[in-house]
Amino acid sequence: MPIVQDHHQSHPYPKLHHVVLDTTFCGINHSASTPDAPIHQYLGIKYASIPARFRQSKLFSSYPTITDTSEYGPICPQSQEHKTTEEILFGVNPSDIPHQDLKHDEFECLNLNITCPAGLGIHSRLPVMVWIHGGGDRGSGSSWIYDGGAMVRKSIEIGKPMILVTLNFRIGLLGFACSPAIREDNIATGEDGTGNYGLRDQRKALEWLHYYIQEFGGDPRNITLFGESSGAMDIVCHLLSAANETRPLFSRAIIQSAIFEPYLPNVANAGWHLSRIMSALHLSTVDHLRTVDVNTLASMHSMHRAIDDGVFFRKGWKDYFVHEDRHHGEKETPLLKTTLSPRHKSRSRSRLRDLCSPSRPSVASTPKLQHLHNLQPIIIGDCCSDSLLWSSPISTWNAPAVVRRLKAVTQSLTKANNLLRAFEINNDTPDHEIVDRILELVNDARVAWPTEVIAENARRERGGRNVWRYVFDQEGPSRGVPHHAADLIYLFDNVPLPELKSPPPSEEFYCDGPFDDVDDDEIEIERRSFGSEDEWETYIVDQFSYARVRDAIQERWISFAHGESPWHEDRVFVFGPEGETGERSRSIFEGRRRRQLWKDIFEPLGMQLVQKVGAELSRGP
Repeated sequence: MPIVQDHHQSHPYPKLHHVVLDTTFCGINHSASTPDAPIHQYLGIKYASIPARFRQSKLFSSYPTITDTSEYGPICPQSQEHKTTEEILFGVNPSDIPHQDLKHDEFECLNLNITCPAGLGIHSRLPVMVWIHGGGDRGSGSSWIYDGGAMVRKSIEIGKPMILVTLNFRIGLLGFACSPAIREDNIATGEDGTGNYGLRDQRKALEWLHYYIQEFGGDPRNITLFGESSGAMDIVCHLLSAANETRPLFSRAIIQSAIFEPYLPNVANAGWHLSRIMSALHLSTVDHLRTVDVNTLASMHSMHRAIDDGVFFRKGWKDYFVHEDRHHGEKETPLLKTTLSPRHKSRSRSRLRDLCSPSRPSVASTPKLQHLHNLQPIIIGDCCSDSLLWSSPISTWNAPAVVRRLKAVTQSLTKANNLLRAFEINNDTPDHEIVDRILELVNDARVAWPTEVIAENARRERGGRNVWRYVFDQEGPSRGVPHHAADLIYLFDNVPLPELKSPPPSEEFYCDGPFDDVDDDEIEIERRSFGSEDEWETYIVDQFSYARVRDAIQERWISFAHGESPWHEDRVFVFGPEGETGERSRSIFEGRRRRQLWKDIFEPLGMQLVQKVGAELSRGP
């Protein structure tokens, strides 16, 4: 059930006197509290101010004597659609979605929410987890989806208490508009760099936490960033930023299903995009653009999330998006040979039934993470069906149109034909099959393969260490199939669930001892037939499988925030399908992801072209 704050509390509301800021924050007792795990929450704390539209934010530290933090603060203005993308993907009945009436305010949207165990003090020094929300041009850190109550309660229950922070920042054109004229305007005010206002807002929030979280019981030297979708890509940008090289403000990062764009525009290219918008609005100057009603700008689609302004990113950052055939000094991992069709390897109906184990590494035997030259340790992974994010525009394609578009984008008959053959697409592909095949191509091009490339490059840069890889293939409880953002259901444990059944008495799980004793060469791949060849298998998530996956992802994320190794670095952690969790050898990718296809087809094309293909197809005809 979703966690809802109770403002009519039987217990006195929490008060935290912040000596450094000279204010008393008055928060709320969270409804997720139990007698053994009381939880406090401080909402809508302003961390920065915005001097003007398209200007960098300034750290905020001036509060009244009493600061009311019992309500969420304003969020960045955005289109007023009824449901967010995540809510649509979750498949939740609209009547079951908690009602939120969040105010939109362009200049008061930079605020954060702190959820923490009760009774903390300046010497508590708990790890801090900071969530960067996704959603592109929409979404907010104050969404009910990301409420931190359940995760903080879990951290207390497993003896690894932590503080969870969600934050709001500028999005869309308000957060990422850029042009040569805006750059000149920014330079005139003494700002270094232009555009990327949303990214700079996020860093400003980290700066605020660095100075002030200790009074809430947090450790400013132990901050973990985690995020999903466009928020995960923001984290990749922070990892590759120049500021992170000289003054890192977080200790480690978790990257969940990052959505990659085919390229990051420079100031001139971003200016060309902005000039089209200004022309449509009959505007000629930046000053005129600043006077446009904020709701008009919020309704404009921003194609870019980050700008290569020559300042924000570190030297050589583009190398992270270039694949190398083999990393120096690394041993090639033998792949598990299977007879599965590449088109069905990542489908929920094709089950890779590995041995599983109920055992977990003990706290005493868990090694601590080691930093290498300020290169933060990372967890990185993806969902097997992230492309369902674009299922609506993709559903409008037909086969001949796809063939024509691929030839136009690649500008090569050979390249286009290689892609088409790999994903079994031709002019005669039936309408009832073409959508599934495009979804698979887009999924690999925009999420799965780039995730693998970044993981490999991060591992190489870190000397083969401090990168943990996972795959999330668990079904969503309401839809019964894997989908983009399904991991958020289990991680935050806030989504209203259908009535989950208990597993039948005959249900068997293959548990043959500790997972580190599993011999992957003996894994049996079980093929099942469910309905017609072109229908997804739906799996009814029961109480056991939901709890198993929820506990696995929460506990490993929290352990990582405590500086522990979440699993063995040379292994991959799997979440799902059907409640399966555990460590597997890296050969698991041959059954879960199309690695051989990436090597044969994608690598010769290069990252930029592959992502351009994915982006074009994901937008529809």
